[in-house]
Amino acid sequence: MHEIPALITDLTMILVLAAITTTLCKKINLPSVLGYILAGFLAGPVVDFIPTINDMGTIEVWSDIGVIFLMFGLGLEFSVHKMAEVGVPGFLSAGVQALGMGVVGFFLGILLGWGAMNSVFLGVMLAMSSTMITMKSIEDMGLKEEKFAVLAMGTLVIEDIIAIFAMVILSTIAVSQSISGWALAEHMAVLLLYLALWLILGIYLVPTLTKKLVGIMNDEMLLIFSLGLCFLMAILAEKIGLSTELGAFLAGSLLAGTIHAERVERLVTPCKNLFGGVFFVSVGFMVQPDMILKYILPILILSVVAILGKLLFLTLGSLAAGQELETALHAAAAQTQVGEFSFIIAGLGQSLSVTGAFLYPIIVAVSVVTTFTTPFLLKLAGPLTALLERVLPKKWLAAIDRYSAAKQVGKTGDSRDMVLYLKHYFQTLALYGVLSVGAILLGIQSLLPFLLGQGVGKADLLTCAAIYLVLVFLLPAMLRIKKRYFTALWLESVYNRLLLCILMIFRIGLVVFLAVLPAFLIFQVNPLWLASGAIPLIWIITQSDRLAGHYLEVEARFLANLNERKLAEHFRQPGEAEAHHWLTEQLYVITLACPSLYVGSGTALKDHHWGKTDHINIIKIIRGREHINIPEGEVQTLSGDLLVAMGSRKDLEHFCFKQAVYDVRPIKGARLRTLKEYIEGQEGIPEARQLLCCGVHLDKDLPQQGKSIRDSGIKEEWSAFLIGLEREMLPIPNPDRSLTLRTGDLLWVMGSQEMAAKLVRLGLLD
Repeated sequence: MHEIPALITDLTMILVLAAITTTLCKKINLPSVLGYILAGFLAGPVVDFIPTINDMGTIEVWSDIGVIFLMFGLGLEFSVHKMAEVGVPGFLSAGVQALGMGVVGFFLGILLGWGAMNSVFLGVMLAMSSTMITMKSIEDMGLKEEKFAVLAMGTLVIEDIIAIFAMVILSTIAVSQSISGWALAEHMAVLLLYLALWLILGIYLVPTLTKKLVGIMNDEMLLIFSLGLCFLMAILAEKIGLSTELGAFLAGSLLAGTIHAERVERLVTPCKNLFGGVFFVSVGFMVQPDMILKYILPILILSVVAILGKLLFLTLGSLAAGQELETALHAAAAQTQVGEFSFIIAGLGQSLSVTGAFLYPIIVAVSVVTTFTTPFLLKLAGPLTALLERVLPKKWLAAIDRYSAAKQVGKTGDSRDMVLYLKHYFQTLALYGVLSVGAILLGIQSLLPFLLGQGVGKADLLTCAAIYLVLVFLLPAMLRIKKRYFTALWLESVYNRLLLCILMIFRIGLVVFLAVLPAFLIFQVNPLWLASGAIPLIWIITQSDRLAGHYLEVEARFLANLNERKLAEHFRQPGEAEAHHWLTEQLYVITLACPSLYVGSGTALKDHHWGKTDHINIIKIIRGREHINIPEGEVQTLSGDLLVAMGSRKDLEHFCFKQAVYDVRPIKGARLRTLKEYIEGQEGIPEARQLLCCGVHLDKDLPQQGKSIRDSGIKEEWSAFLIGLEREMLPIPNPDRSLTLRTGDLLWVMGSQEMAAKLVRLGLLD
């Protein structure tokens, strides 16, 4: 009979002990993480009356896998949308707390005589709270639905992200054995670039791949795919100088935005629990009673500093974000423990041989102490709030209330077009700029050394050609402008023109810089000579409608993937058949009296420029008994005409307010109605004069497939006006005319009975 491998006996002992200790912790209402640490302590080298782990090296490998699974699981709970939902309060609370506790921890370590490197790691570890402990404490006390619970969990999400960045920074410090501000800034810039590049490519590629495999992917395949992606990204992260933890986190965050997120989380949870449990048990191996007794005073000091410091900094951060005192204090009290991320950071310090052996057991002991105190502090948060309200000066409390009230009030202005233009401007620069810089860096740092290593002739020329082959598709996209907002802002104010010109110059300058950079870095060519040739070439490429259509397709796919989970949740709601009526409920209609200023010989509808400047469309002109549906731009406006205007609610309200000086006003009794309400309320109008709106699924056999909206002939062949489309559940109202139509698109068209008759003849309507 063959001998049982040491790994099996070690795992048996770990799992049996962990089952017993976590059950005991559950019985006395303590977090299970303490049970795992206790199991590790009992199975470790300190306790003699229980067999000790035989193969510590293999258990450490399992522990490393556990860290990867924990980070992957955290990523599955985090998505770009969740980050947006956290908002300013979460960012401020986490930022103030991390900075404050980091500084306090560093100087405290120096005062204790532990040296600079130990003190740096100590400051970061003290800044990390425990997501698991906070969640369990809040749930056990029945406070999950309270306002402060949302703030606390949002803050913890940001803290976890900060911890990931901190690990990379600490690795840089450890390797160089010094703290260089320039080196840190450079490493952080590269990290942010690769992070952005990774997220952009991941959002574009991962959901696209899962959509193609959705029909054949069962639970087994999905689990293998997810774990394969997790470990692949962990390895890639390590290869490019980041950390396996960051790679695993990014893999989880990419899957978090897909429709498979909940299913993946359910499948991965058992693996995460098993390997994560082994990691926390391995933490228990590091508990050394003699070391704790030796450092009992620093442990108590650090515990008190962690509790009081987190209470102070988290409260200040929440107050700065406009939260009420009671909410801020309760959220802070829930996060006063030193969390499990600190164990990972302590392990990082030991693996890099830059921290003392004493630091790991000390931070574990501090975590245990602060974990025990968390539930009691949560209970004391209410009395502490009442005490502060009695002790603090009334002026301070009144100022806090005024500041909080002011932060809660949303303010809107007339600069909505500017906000939308700037949003699109910086989104475009960020998206294509990151991809361009990424292509340049990957070409110079990866492709060129690879070609040189393979002995390829003219490797520099091939590398430069490959980079420019990518840039020729990316750089022109950075020069595209949102014309509807640009034109409106340009015509609205002279002051806007100066800002628009500055933004355009900056955009062109950035594009020229990126165009010149590869040739300059590889061949040291004169940048001025390169720029003189690059500017006209890029501008010519920018004017290509075909290329513009490709950009719009890429952006539509990116947005569809980014919002895949939210869109799927919307379409799974009760009344799924009604979900596709999004456009008729987003667009509004109002009937206006034609202003006298726009009446006269030779004044055509297109001369008003309302579509360009105010983003509204005139869908009907009522002239006595005559109804001109979907009027052409050449139609003249006459005295007494009624104009039926369509647009978003904000656009129509803004239009009526802005054009008040021109006597544009709704007719008596007119009100804003959704397009759906307007169409359903045409009973008194003869059918021939009524407007209709319907959706047409674009089949691969239709001639419009593969053509841009401008060249599709929808208006000529269908007598229809395209008001929006739906692609992979992504709604695209008022789409750009350069967008290429694809098989599967749901086209929303508007027209009269003539349109309906043509669509029936073509077999597009029943």
